[in-house]
Amino acid sequence: MAINKNHTDEEINGVKCAVVEKNITAERATFLKELLELNDFTVQVGESAPPKVAAAPPKPLAEGEVAPPPPPLPPVTFTVGVTNLAFNSINAVFGRLLRTKDGKVVTLNYWQQKEDISRENIPYFSKQ
Repeated sequence: MAINKNHTDEEINGVKCAVVEKNITAERATFLKELLELNDFTVQVGESAPPKVAAAPPKPLAEGEVAPPPPPLPPVTFTVGVTNLAFNSINAVFGRLLRTKDGKVVTLNYWQQKEDISRENIPYFSKQ
């Protein structure tokens, strides 16, 4: 059971995991997987469930009318989780618990992929 919306768990690939992020692109999932595995977490990546949308009932077609094409399929998204159920990404980033490949602390901008390198000497609250 989740403590709050920031601490959820889910079964990914048959393994109970603490969810890191949901509905993300393949590139973002790869980035998070590499970063978390570098920090000794066991990571599970699985496809997110498609959004639950009620299908509109088809209206009857008039004589000679052609049926409209089906709506496009939603893009494939992924869910990333770690097997350590106590993991919380907010605590990990702001608690300075994660490290990059070169040993620097993971900052919020690095985590959000706004910067390619972690600038740990500049506080997150002073960046504009």
